[in-house]
Amino acid sequence: MRRYIRTDGGRRLCGFKGTTGDCVARSIAIATQLPYWRVYTDMSWINATMPKTKRRSPIVGKVTASYGIYTNSVLFKRYMVNLGFKWTPTMFIGSGCRVHLRAEELPKGRLVVSLSQHLTAVIDGVIHDTHDPSRGGTRCVYGYWKLEE
Repeated sequence: MRRYIRTDGGRRLCGFKGTTGDCVARSIAIATQLPYWRVYTDMSWINATMPKTKRRSPIVGKVTASYGIYTNSVLFKRYMVNLGFKWTPTMFIGSGCRVHLRAEELPKGRLVVSLSQHLTAVIDGVIHDTHDPSRGGTRCVYGYWKLEE
């Protein structure tokens, strides 16, 4: 069984060029099978309407999703729930790494998996991304959004 499929989630087909930090939009588009442009537009709106704080990136308040999304925001979490996802945390303060980016340690289904500085789509144990972020199966999973079907 394959453990990784290289895909940009439809980014190039929508006319976007080059590479960028759009892993949030890309992984959601892949997991939901929604058009990349729709998810990218939604993520841009979340960035644009999010209140600025000292801890948030300077990109907050700008209409773009190319440089990341603040995934801890209420707006992002509400968006994921509205798409039909349920959050499952896998790492807690002081707990250490309990779940790794491996098929046997994640549930079957359509997932958006949270890693350090990255989100990736995992469908039935197979990573779908522009690169293999698993680090040979040693990468820690902070949690995942599972699409409830």
